[in-house]
Amino acid sequence: MPRVGVVIPSSNTVMEVDLYRGVPADVTVHTARMYMVETTPEGEEAMLDDHLPAAIRDLASARPDVVVFGCTSGGALRGKAYEAELIRRIAEETGAETISVATAVGEAINRRGARRVGVVTPYVESLNEKIRASLEADGLEVVGIHGLGIDENFEIAAVEPQRIAEFAAERFAGASIDVLFASCTNFRALDARERIEELVGVPVMTSNLAALEAIMEKLPAGSRA
Repeated sequence: MPRVGVVIPSSNTVMEVDLYRGVPADVTVHTARMYMVETTPEGEEAMLDDHLPAAIRDLASARPDVVVFGCTSGGALRGKAYEAELIRRIAEETGAETISVATAVGEAINRRGARRVGVVTPYVESLNEKIRASLEADGLEVVGIHGLGIDENFEIAAVEPQRIAEFAAERFAGASIDVLFASCTNFRALDARERIEELVGVPVMTSNLAALEAIMEKLPAGSRA
């Protein structure tokens, strides 16, 4: 059975659920956790520096075929050069095809031919700016980015999908955008996706949907059904 390894913040309770719902039945998902409770630049800096190395080491022992760095804002935090080095490092240590969600999002939006992007997040403004910079580095125009201002990661998962959809509509209904991106692997945005599309009237990309699409590209050919 093909194995997908996921490195996520320790307080993330959404991404594993979304991945298991989305991958083929013969694919298994195996998780390593990086300690993080505060969804702030400071909390994510500590996660990357103090807890990521052990998570990579532990995950490598499960011999995954594909690995996902499952923190959108963590991937965007230090810019594209750091993110590229992070992907290279994880691939080298695990021997697996490696994905960063932040990169997967830009690739997914570009595949759809979209250029003007509206963004909703659960984040504080300091992390929103990192997401904006990451998307702009991928050649996208960020028309606006709005966050709920939540700085505690466990609470992000508590936001109901209906509230996510309402927030997106409050900020972007009638806006001139090609796609709406709902950021964060711990945000229940995949469950809100259809409702957002109804309310805002544009296609919706989410962090976990982008991760699933990237996983499917990298799985062995016989496991993509």
